[in-house]
Amino acid sequence: MAMDCRRKMMAFMAAVVILISTPNAASSHDVQGAAAAEEADRIVSLPGQPKVPFRQFSGYVTVHKAAGRALFYWLTEAYSDPSSKPLVVWLNGGPGCSSVAYGASEEIGPFRINKTASGLHLNKFSWNTAANLLFLETPAGVGFSYSNRSSDLLDTGDRRTAEDSLVFLVRWMERFPRYKGREVFLTGESYAGHYVPQLARQIMAHNSKKPKHSTIKLRGIMVGNAVTDNYYDNMGTVMYWWSHAMISDQTYKQLMSTCDFRRQKESNECESLYSYAMDQEFGNIDQYNIYAPPCNSSDGSTAATATRQSIRLPHRPHHNKILRQISGYDPCTERYAETYYNRPDVQRALHANTSKIPYKWTACSGVLNRNWNDTEVSILPIYRKMIAGGLRVWVFSGDVDSVVPVTATRYSLAQLKLRTKIPWYPWYVKKQVGGWTEVYEGLTFATVRGAGHEVPLFKPRAAESPSQSHELSDREREREREREREKLIIQCGDRQNGRFHLSAVSSSH
Repeated sequence: MAMDCRRKMMAFMAAVVILISTPNAASSHDVQGAAAAEEADRIVSLPGQPKVPFRQFSGYVTVHKAAGRALFYWLTEAYSDPSSKPLVVWLNGGPGCSSVAYGASEEIGPFRINKTASGLHLNKFSWNTAANLLFLETPAGVGFSYSNRSSDLLDTGDRRTAEDSLVFLVRWMERFPRYKGREVFLTGESYAGHYVPQLARQIMAHNSKKPKHSTIKLRGIMVGNAVTDNYYDNMGTVMYWWSHAMISDQTYKQLMSTCDFRRQKESNECESLYSYAMDQEFGNIDQYNIYAPPCNSSDGSTAATATRQSIRLPHRPHHNKILRQISGYDPCTERYAETYYNRPDVQRALHANTSKIPYKWTACSGVLNRNWNDTEVSILPIYRKMIAGGLRVWVFSGDVDSVVPVTATRYSLAQLKLRTKIPWYPWYVKKQVGGWTEVYEGLTFATVRGAGHEVPLFKPRAAESPSQSHELSDREREREREREREKLIIQCGDRQNGRFHLSAVSSSH
């Protein structure tokens, strides 16, 4: 049963185009300098890592010299012919959660950590079969990223995260000039529903001031179970709780009539209703996949270790039970990550923690999360800007997540009032419904049946090669649309030559 579920993979998730790009001309001195910088960041091998044919790099890029802010990255290049493949930047949300802990180690990266944290094994559904993957820990204070100005950790938010992430990307490409001119896709999940569009907006503004040869070749974004709009996200979440029998009729009616979902800070009466719903009605469930077991201790109680960290989504009421209870398909995976990445030999191999930060590496930073001081009320205006600017926008939802549920996303996207190009229809994997999709003018929305908050974790790609098994010509696409509509048509593909490559895509992280 579990394997069947896993094979209902996201056959539509990361629609990334594989195009050959020509890097900008550079002097021999620049080339030598870049090669030396790359070599300094090269990962020879991680402790307990199996042999792999692809190259890896990791290290720090300083984004604010005066404050001593530096962001940590981990690049895993494509298995084959990486120079011809695009760059996929992955951001995790929280806010305050690590893309190394989640995106790289649980979802789309090439490795998985074993249960004893003694080594790694291969993830056969890794996206680097189709793209070069750049995992960024942002903002400073997340994971290995740091600031020498301690006040930065007490005063951060959406604005600084977007600004620093742009500076990182520009300076990272100076270190890796072979990625200049490469097609770039921004991806992420949950609160990265803010990070990804906000970084896209920063890149668009950056590009408008630069000559064409100096621009970042941003082609599109993709976000999953994404925090999008305070009002519609909150309303849609309560609707999901009720429609999935998580709360009573009475509590649902009281929440809908009492709470002002547009407010950042709810009334005491509304907070009390949220508290009652979660304390008395939810029970001990994993809110990030309501049908999966939580990570329990040996005595049967819910673990109170790292996996029990509470990470608040800024647009939600502040009751502690609504906070992030980090979990996954193996709901204890964050425990393995926190053990592995705190190993001194692992940190040396990653060129990480070189400044000897005065705290342990954690999957999420409670300090950052509690002190998140600015959050945009709605990301929908950025969606309009991206669509008008010709970016490919792709939104997906795992349909058993109750934290940023599919109903919240549908309510939010409906406010864009986009014209429908291809009406709602099921898409199939091995003759089973994998989810549903609708293609709009400028945006594609899809659900993933049976997937939780971290879609690639709960519904990874099937074992077939994504670069071979899901490549369709224009004629084949049209025939399938007219005949069965059983395949997802992804706008993120190369619409001129009709070819696209699929990989599995995904938090509050």
